[in-house]
Amino acid sequence: MSKVEDFLSAKEEQEIIAAIRTAERNTSGEIRVHIEDHTDADTFDRALEVFHLLKMDNTRLRNGVLIYVAVADKSFVICGDKGINDVVPCDFWDSTRDVMRTQFQHGNFKQGLIDGVLKAGLELQTHFPWDANTHEDELPNEISRG
Repeated sequence: MSKVEDFLSAKEEQEIIAAIRTAERNTSGEIRVHIEDHTDADTFDRALEVFHLLKMDNTRLRNGVLIYVAVADKSFVICGDKGINDVVPCDFWDSTRDVMRTQFQHGNFKQGLIDGVLKAGLELQTHFPWDANTHEDELPNEISRG
């Protein structure tokens, strides 16, 4: 069994997906979580590649957020598209990373991902509020794997 398969149980995955749905409930923003075992590339470069592969840069308002985790490498990156990057405070991604890292350091991977998803969702709500006339879930909420 790979490290990816051991990283989260099926129940934990469902809790993270529920957090994504909660985070997206009041925003037009899109949040995805991608987990893979290892990358030979720089983690940030790989996260950007996955961002494009998942078509996260195709959202109408360019407000997608990806949480990318390379399990065996013990590394992760949070990246946002241009729309969200243009409006969040300078330290937003660092503060979100720190919240997640604290949970990860204690082995609380599920909670770290949930905390990151919900924090990103609150920021997306602020800048990209839900609009009943234009809202649609543009991207799947399931966790993708590499």
